Amino acid sequence: MFDFEKFYKCMTRCGLGKWNEKFEIILENAVNKPDGNLPDWMKALSELPDIETEDGIFIKDNAWITAKAKKEVDSKQLNDLKTALMKLSPWRKGPFDICGVEIDAEWRADIKWNHLIKGIRDLKDKIVLDLGCSNGYYTYRISEYNPAMVLGIDPSRICWMQFEALQKYLKYPNAFYLPIGFEDMPENCAIFDTIFAMGILYHRRDPFDFLRALKYMLKNGGELVLETITIEGDETTVLVPENRYAGMKNVWFFPSDKALVVWLKKAGFKNISVVDKYMTTKEEQRQTLWMTNESLNNWLDPDDWSKTIEGLPAPVRTIITCNR
Repeated sequence: MFDFEKFYKCMTRCGLGKWNEKFEIILENAVNKPDGNLPDWMKALSELPDIETEDGIFIKDNAWITAKAKKEVDSKQLNDLKTALMKLSPWRKGPFDICGVEIDAEWRADIKWNHLIKGIRDLKDKIVLDLGCSNGYYTYRISEYNPAMVLGIDPSRICWMQFEALQKYLKYPNAFYLPIGFEDMPENCAIFDTIFAMGILYHRRDPFDFLRALKYMLKNGGELVLETITIEGDETTVLVPENRYAGMKNVWFFPSDKALVVWLKKAGFKNISVVDKYMTTKEEQRQTLWMTNESLNNWLDPDDWSKTIEGLPAPVRTIITCNR
């Protein structure tokens, strides 16, 4: 149904061909997992019109990942394109401009990208992992910097279908999506120069096991770019929500940035640097035509935006880099 041959060829070009057999087994298991929504999403993919697009990476207004049509797109094609893409809603990350159809997703992911890009190592010719990549917005932004390969992984089927739809027109040659989770990655797979782990840490029951596992997926000296929600406090401050946090289920630990530095040291990382801290705003995360479910405005206290609806501190996002 889906062909990963380009991924395997890229792995071989990067000198990582010995891992292909393991990935083949992992992907066979992942792709064959049943999902009742998959037929509808596959139908939406089949309804995407064939529009020839320009080769190259185009970023409009330093935000919109853009596919440019080689010739003018007629109104029927434009309508068919928008209709098919809408069937893959909700779109959580963006923005994208696909041949004139603007996908204004829930998250203006360019805001986070512009916060973090100033503090990371050069990505040129590197092997990069985008962990929990959603539909690939950051995977594509990483591609701007000419890595040898950027691999996005995420078990979400809808995000996978969105990436497939985007890639039909964007055609990024060194960007790949595997529909697998972190736990599915091959053991002892220390092949990455840089790992992006953004919005993941607070979903992990054991943050120390998670951080150590990330370390052992990096080459010696490799860089971890870690982004997570933090709270104010000292080296001992950690928030453990009793139930939900800002409407989110499956959340466990929110350390202060100072405590997070201690965690990273304990996990064996070095050269730990806080790149940036900033508060999530309603301009960054909100409802749109492409994501009509509840969003940040529903999860903050309407009378005090510094608190969530549960009475906890509103999300502050911290970006940290460190090395194995």
